[in-house]
Amino acid sequence: MISLIGIGSKREHITLKAVDRIKEADAIIAYRPYLEHIQDIIEGKEIYSRGMGDEMARVELAVELEKEGKKVAIISSGDPGIYGMANVYFQIIDKYSNLEFEVIPGVTAATYSASALGAPLHDLAIISLSNLLTPLEEIERKIKHAAIGDLVIAFYNPKSKTRTEPFEVACKTLLEYKNPETPVGIVTTVDGTETVSRICKLKELHDQPIDMNTTIIIGNSMTYVRKGKMITPRGYKVTTQLPELTEQFYEKFFNGDIQIGKNSDCEYFPCHNDQENCTFCYCPFYPCADGSTGGKWITDKNVWNCKNCNWIHKDEVVDEILDYIKENVKSMDDFDTKKKDLLKLRRATIYKTKDLDFNRNYFLDE
Repeated sequence: MISLIGIGSKREHITLKAVDRIKEADAIIAYRPYLEHIQDIIEGKEIYSRGMGDEMARVELAVELEKEGKKVAIISSGDPGIYGMANVYFQIIDKYSNLEFEVIPGVTAATYSASALGAPLHDLAIISLSNLLTPLEEIERKIKHAAIGDLVIAFYNPKSKTRTEPFEVACKTLLEYKNPETPVGIVTTVDGTETVSRICKLKELHDQPIDMNTTIIIGNSMTYVRKGKMITPRGYKVTTQLPELTEQFYEKFFNGDIQIGKNSDCEYFPCHNDQENCTFCYCPFYPCADGSTGGKWITDKNVWNCKNCNWIHKDEVVDEILDYIKENVKSMDDFDTKKKDLLKLRRATIYKTKDLDFNRNYFLDE
């Protein structure tokens, strides 16, 4: 039996099944640094310690030992199927007959790093910036389309002392297709044990200290920072009391009494800034509970505060949503029964207006 095992990013994250298979194995095959994490469970076993770059030889050795009737464990850091030894093994799976094998998953760098940063992951692209085996133009193409698709992006193997060009290309490409204020999480493992995490803006990424032990997570158009943590909201419906005058405003709205654009006659004008569009004086998405556009909870009050959100007051946003609201929201009850559809409309509109200058919650010092 050949077990392709991921031991995670740190020893405490190794799965129980991975530990069991390592203990059961007769032979252990691994890149030398990985053995340090499992020394206590490999005593008395045949150890085949190899250097970086001989991955195919490791697999061939595993097959040879398995043919001798031994239980073999091939060790990968993280997950064996994400830039790990499983990819190498399955490349030659049809070269031999009668092989017994299994893949034991592990905590990969993207999820491990995400846990250190908060909750930055949503729909996700994982891209290695190593061009040792992959053409640079292929890496650039993947980054471009992941950015256009507004995916959260995790970069593995971002930069070494001798290999910097892919990282340079990644920074340039991202700035072409993503807002430069987008939050970026950087997680580096120091000496194989200590984890250091920090958050910057995309426009600052190029000048950050980055090495091969770093994982980078690029947020999408809705990712924001709150209390020092990256958050990419999924769009769950949250219920709280509507502002007092909301019903009065929308009763006029339902009757066609709609103030389009600025309402400079209002005693409170301007509420947010002197460029605002007042069509939706009361936001149809309230409470969105999504801080990416500047709103936030008033702590311990169960009140969603929109004071710093001027997104709904942008002409381009109003143009996108006005017809939909007029056609689909006919009563106050619709704000509740159709809330999920409204929040999906909001997500779609945030992407379409992602290049607008509005009060994004990209402050990193909270």
